[in-house]
Amino acid sequence: MPAWHAKTPPSLRQRWHDWWTQRLPRSDTLQLTQRNVYILPTASGWMLALVLLVLLVASINFQLNLGYLLTFLLAGSVVVSVHLSHATLRGLSLRLLAPEPQFLGAGALLQVQLHNPRRAPRYGLAVAVRGASAAQWAWTDVPAEGSSTVQVTFAPTRRGLQGVPLLMLETRYPLGTFRVWALWRPAAQVLIYPRPETPAPPLPPTEPRGDGTGQTPARGAGEFDGVRAYRRGDPLKLVVWKKAAKSLATGTSDLVSRDSQQAQRQELWLDAAATGLAEPEARLSRLAAWVLQADRLGLDYGLRLPGRHIAPDSGAAQRRRCLEALATS
Repeated sequence: MPAWHAKTPPSLRQRWHDWWTQRLPRSDTLQLTQRNVYILPTASGWMLALVLLVLLVASINFQLNLGYLLTFLLAGSVVVSVHLSHATLRGLSLRLLAPEPQFLGAGALLQVQLHNPRRAPRYGLAVAVRGASAAQWAWTDVPAEGSSTVQVTFAPTRRGLQGVPLLMLETRYPLGTFRVWALWRPAAQVLIYPRPETPAPPLPPTEPRGDGTGQTPARGAGEFDGVRAYRRGDPLKLVVWKKAAKSLATGTSDLVSRDSQQAQRQELWLDAAATGLAEPEARLSRLAAWVLQADRLGLDYGLRLPGRHIAPDSGAAQRRRCLEALATS
């Protein structure tokens, strides 16, 4: 096998990380105890230890009583900070709220609830996906006998149903000389929709209903199938209110109504074959853009995918059904 085709073996650190991750049980709740909270000195902590050593040697060499006092005073503060740092996480309860579906390309949002049963507040807590940059850490304080919710983001790299990545909770309270952390492996999964194509292409033309009746009428500029200009006397239930709200916001009066007679003859189908694209992910991206556009206009629409058809409908439930089908196809 050529050298450039050989798979690079994982490093010792990566193997250690994989082994450690597999040891963690999957759960959407986590109770922090002395068994799953870890503590190590930070760079500042090692520097403080070196300073204390120098102060101790200088005090012994020059017989400085005030030097002894300062050295042991600082050392005592460090010992107390070890207890305070570890106690900041110990006893804390974490719960992951059910994640909402997100679009590929946008940061997926996770909501973590922290509950503090203790009668003292906890300060300087941070939650993030393991390996996240400093800007992605979500910081919070948890009040005494209270709760706090933080929002953690991560960037999915593919669509579909996928597990929530490994999370980390950390604090360096009170002196910043010790880093205390805990790892959490949630069991929840998040659904990632395809990335919508931008700018969104025009919707495909409507089709005659399955019974073969009706002809496709000509559409004017700016009109969509199943929608026509508002006429005096139209029932309020036929007005496309989403379009009306946008018109009123822009200062125009371009109200539109659903054409009930045309809707009886025509159907809007978002068909993968109608996208005109060969690449599968590009087709799904265009279909996702069409679903959002049709939903924004308040139209009835159906979705055709290889091996799966979703009947025409409208509303939030139809939007969710179509996007879930695109995400899992």
